[in-house]
Amino acid sequence: MDPLSDIIALLRPTAAVSKPITARGEWCVRYRAYDAPGFTIVLAGECWVEFADSEPLRLSAGDFLLLPTTPAFALFSRAGVPCISVEPSNAAVRHGEAEGDPDFVALGGSFSIEQVNAPLLLSLLPGFIHISASEGRSTRFGRIIALLAEECASDFPGREAILQRLIETLLIEALRWRSIERDEMSAGLLRALRDPALARVLRAMHADVRTSWTVAELAKIAGMSRSSFAARFAEALGCGAIEYLSRWRMAFAKDALIRGAKSLDRIADEIGYESASAFSTAFRKRLGMAPGRFARSKVKEDATQPGVEQQRTSGCR
Repeated sequence: MDPLSDIIALLRPTAAVSKPITARGEWCVRYRAYDAPGFTIVLAGECWVEFADSEPLRLSAGDFLLLPTTPAFALFSRAGVPCISVEPSNAAVRHGEAEGDPDFVALGGSFSIEQVNAPLLLSLLPGFIHISASEGRSTRFGRIIALLAEECASDFPGREAILQRLIETLLIEALRWRSIERDEMSAGLLRALRDPALARVLRAMHADVRTSWTVAELAKIAGMSRSSFAARFAEALGCGAIEYLSRWRMAFAKDALIRGAKSLDRIADEIGYESASAFSTAFRKRLGMAPGRFARSKVKEDATQPGVEQQRTSGCR
């Protein structure tokens, strides 16, 4: 699998909540940070979104905004309108004037992801991805947005299921959006994948995590000297190449452990450890507990949490 497919496979994203957001007149709402990837698709009208320590970003009809982690933010019709604090909700929301046809319509919500590897995987993604209608209109992304808007306006049987799949597809398309400028992105996987030399290295590492890669071997794949490669990799990913490989091995191991279908010997072999004992020692060193205890703790956590189907709502109206 390629690196981005690996991230998606381990996160296992599903559109846990999707809801209509409508507004009319002048309005401003402020949301606190919450621990889930969020998205907004503007279907009609426009608004502004502002994060702490950043300039307001204009969102127009056809725009898509993805937040791999959702910080506190304000959403408003124009600058200077007094803000009110609101809590995230699974239900449809209306801002501004309560009566009359809305002049702003959007679909917003959040994704449910596998939490065991979320901190590592989300740290490899940029703070937000904004794809404007003008960029995406003539692309696959624009066609998906058009399909989603069409589905929202329909009453076809199976509409909710189609909306879920389209939103999940939009997430993947946004993560591999090619027009994101490398120099404008913070350290992370998407930035590295836009560097041809580092992309070759990442594909090789992800294709064979069992190999005991050395910096020299990876530098050769990149076509660079060891020192130049090491510096470039660390700048793009925020960690060294061997540390990155170790983190991915542990991510795959944690995923296999919570699924419970593989023995320790098999997991150890698949991620490049000579024995289950060597793997257990490395796992305990990084996670502070033995693999078996980790798996049991996650099973216990899952048993006390509501399932995705219990949380999920969706709609356009």
